Amino acid sequence: MTRVRRQLKSAACLCRCGLWILAVLLALGIPASAARQPKPNAADPAVPLLDLEGGRRLLYERSFGSEREVKPKRGFWNRLVDVVAGEPEFKNLVRPYSIAVDSKGRILVTDPGAVGVHIFDFAQQKYKFIERRDKGKDAMLGPQCVAVDAQDNFYVTDSETGKIFVFNSSGKYEHAIGSIKGGEGYFKRPTGIAVDSAAQRIYVTDTLRDQIFMLDMQGNILQTIGKRGDGELEFNLPTELRLDGDNLMVVDAMNFRVQVLDRSGKFRYSIGKIGDSSGSVFRPKGIGVDSEGDLYIVDGLWGVVQVFNRQGDLLYYFGKRGTHPGEFQLPAGLFIDHEDRIFVVDSFNRRIQVFHYFGLKKSTSGEGME
Repeated sequence: MTRVRRQLKSAACLCRCGLWILAVLLALGIPASAARQPKPNAADPAVPLLDLEGGRRLLYERSFGSEREVKPKRGFWNRLVDVVAGEPEFKNLVRPYSIAVDSKGRILVTDPGAVGVHIFDFAQQKYKFIERRDKGKDAMLGPQCVAVDAQDNFYVTDSETGKIFVFNSSGKYEHAIGSIKGGEGYFKRPTGIAVDSAAQRIYVTDTLRDQIFMLDMQGNILQTIGKRGDGELEFNLPTELRLDGDNLMVVDAMNFRVQVLDRSGKFRYSIGKIGDSSGSVFRPKGIGVDSEGDLYIVDGLWGVVQVFNRQGDLLYYFGKRGTHPGEFQLPAGLFIDHEDRIFVVDSFNRRIQVFHYFGLKKSTSGEGME
């Protein structure tokens, strides 16, 4: 009889454990069979694709907006623990603005809403968030644009403090450029930034001064470029900058164009105009150049990316206002890497969308289609 009672007690314990595990599975939204067999993959959604003249193609690859998407997938038992202890907190994009990609493929995104810089490292499945909110006179309060040098140090303009913050490749703070006596910043509203590592130069737009500053790597002013106006080398609220070969490209926001200068600050040509006809831009934001030399301009109001040749002719555009893949709401920054991957900051949708351009020099036989 005693043995029977022990067997019944053991069976009851196993039953309670089984019911507890079942309850946890249900709380997780996981069928009980999922612990024993892999869940079948859902069908991949259709992706926007443009077939362009001459066999060129533009492919939508993916979007991301959270630390969760970088970290390794959490296993079944970790998810069980999450039910008891609570899920770990993951950082999400709040109001992303500018983007850059370093030589290791790490993606840096400034986020004025989160008051910091997100670093997404998909290759190493790592994520880091850089902030300096409570750091005395050199607090970073309004991160705006980001640029990377040849050593993967990165430079962040701060539109609120009027400074440029410099971090090393590990994300450690090095120093601030433009920090003057009393803790104030020299620049009125620094926005766009570009770094010429070979010439040891930093270019930064001071949007409220309608000028571009050329600095040395220590932050000393070497030259100022431009003044307010609508002619050549005149600006009306300049914002983003991009170096491409010998060219310095400047988003001349309220003149509704991109001015192209040489690296000494001499005018070369401009692209874009105000209006509602082909080739017009209304709210130019991020810019980039692909391997064939075509210029990409984000139009924040229309929710599209327009692509121009060097003569200023509109070749094509992609996107529209919306929340689906390939659609944007208030897009801002843009970066094109050496493989012609196009990273677009889809700001109001709180995500980064990634596209891949396959030009004439690249294989279009399905590469990158998985």
